[in-house]
Amino acid sequence: MSKNISKQTTQMVITAFFTAIIIIMAFVPYLGYINLVLIKATLIHVPVIIGSIILGPKKGGFLGFVFGCTSLINNTINGSLLSFAFSPFYSLGEVGGNFSSLIICFVPRILVGIVPFFVYTGISKLFKQNKNADWLALPVAGVLGAFTNTLLVMSLIFVFFKEQFAIVKDISVDMVFNVILTIIATNGIPEAIVAAILATAVCKALFRFTRIAG
Repeated sequence: MSKNISKQTTQMVITAFFTAIIIIMAFVPYLGYINLVLIKATLIHVPVIIGSIILGPKKGGFLGFVFGCTSLINNTINGSLLSFAFSPFYSLGEVGGNFSSLIICFVPRILVGIVPFFVYTGISKLFKQNKNADWLALPVAGVLGAFTNTLLVMSLIFVFFKEQFAIVKDISVDMVFNVILTIIATNGIPEAIVAAILATAVCKALFRFTRIAG
């Protein structure tokens, strides 16, 4: 009984810790969100990915929801060219957000808190006889968690806001797909590499902490 209480307390502390990190990163300039010409680059998916692996999909999903909330607020009050795709309260000239903006803002971010856990546990079970399985499972979970955010966000922007994207970028609708692929490559790949490195390093350390605490 005491071990269960200790484990629950540890998880609550870690959840609160990661929630605080997400909020701090979100609202300290150039830390969590980096304003680029077209869209905001972000590293906030990293604590969400780590939280998913350490705490499981429910608490990971909660951290993803917090990520989505910070994105909504940030894109509403500190917009970029594509902020209308993340906030129904932001407009740029005649182009404005709508209910679809909330889907883009929240669904991918919540999934960032769910997908890495199942990737990590799946690979760990597949290589359960190998003591070094974490060195594969953790970076892969980090990469796929990061790409869950990038690919889903950009895909949903293409589905819901293709015409608006073309207007703000001043390009033809036919060119939107190629521009989105470029954003995925230039933003998504570096974000995935950072997520792989940090998820591996931080999770290895936290695994030792949670085992001691438990």
